[in-house]
Amino acid sequence: MKIASLWAGVALAVCTGVAGPAAAQEKIKIGLILTLSTPVAANGVQSKNGFDLALKELGGKIGGREVEVFVADDEAKPDVAATKVKGLIDRDKVNFVVGPILSNVLGAIIKPVADSQTILISPNAGSSALAGKSCSPYFFSTSYQNDQVHQISGKVAQSRGYKKMYLMAPNYQAGKDAIAGFKIDYKGEILEENYVPLNTLDFQSELTKIADMKPDAVFVFLAGGMGVNFVKQYTQAGLASRIPVLSSFTVDEATLPAQGEAALGMQAGSNWAPDLKTPQNQKFVDAYVKAYNAVPATYAMQAYDAIMLIDSAVKAVKGDLSNKAALQAALRKADFVSLRGPFKINRNGFPIQDFYLTKVGKRADGKFETQIVEKVFENYADRYVGECPL
Repeated sequence: MKIASLWAGVALAVCTGVAGPAAAQEKIKIGLILTLSTPVAANGVQSKNGFDLALKELGGKIGGREVEVFVADDEAKPDVAATKVKGLIDRDKVNFVVGPILSNVLGAIIKPVADSQTILISPNAGSSALAGKSCSPYFFSTSYQNDQVHQISGKVAQSRGYKKMYLMAPNYQAGKDAIAGFKIDYKGEILEENYVPLNTLDFQSELTKIADMKPDAVFVFLAGGMGVNFVKQYTQAGLASRIPVLSSFTVDEATLPAQGEAALGMQAGSNWAPDLKTPQNQKFVDAYVKAYNAVPATYAMQAYDAIMLIDSAVKAVKGDLSNKAALQAALRKADFVSLRGPFKINRNGFPIQDFYLTKVGKRADGKFETQIVEKVFENYADRYVGECPL
């Protein structure tokens, strides 16, 4: 993906403006580390677009201070991510790290970031490993704890009386969290838990199993290119009309342009959708469509909120980032209006928020989007926070 290689390692300086006297001469430095290549790149592109849109709305400033952004492509590789994030910290002296997309990458970068006492804000990855006993005062999330968004499908499957389910997810931390999240509320029979290699693109053998097993429904977590291929192959095999699909991130605005009609009607769990009825959300969606000729996904919304969270904290400390305790307290207060509506930061750094069941539909302009079917959880905190010692 050529655009990813252009972004990797590029510093974007956004100017001008002044802050308080203590910080008038220094820019706030943000290291943005996302997956901008590999089949998951569409998610990273969405995230970067949301990040850029928020910064543009703020006039290129955060808390009144000039901003310098350093963008790195982690290539969906934990070792690459660890090296690049160390460069952001040691070479570029960033004040904040924003990212990543993948939970295995998050696991690789959290230690060097926390060891340097740099603030890490995740606009997507939400590993359970950081929600409980290993929670960190330097970690904040504008997304969710992974289990929660998958739990939606499990609760829906249970309430609909699906007796037999086939589950599939990639074989890495987020995939394991996905299956664990689904099983919290689902009490029926699980015919198979299939953990496929990350970035699998051919699902013919899995589709044969599904056809033979005849589950009442299928739950899949297959993001990016994995989701594109799965949905196309599932529909081409004639399964979409026979066996319902519940999912997370398999059908969303990052994958729908490539999936098209094949995804219509497929359902998913989410903390947001483009048609969510809040004034600020409609403004955001309209601006995103105008800027990128595409419908924003959750990745874009969460990255947008990450910038607004940072902006609220920098304003609260009057631009003084030297007092880490005050900065952490300001981030935890989350004094901004989230695009998703009700939003609070829990003591483990993860949000307390609403969650929805969505389905794929068409907008008036012909573009595909996820649309809210029902609210499944309200003001919902993750189940690990009780173990967090903070």
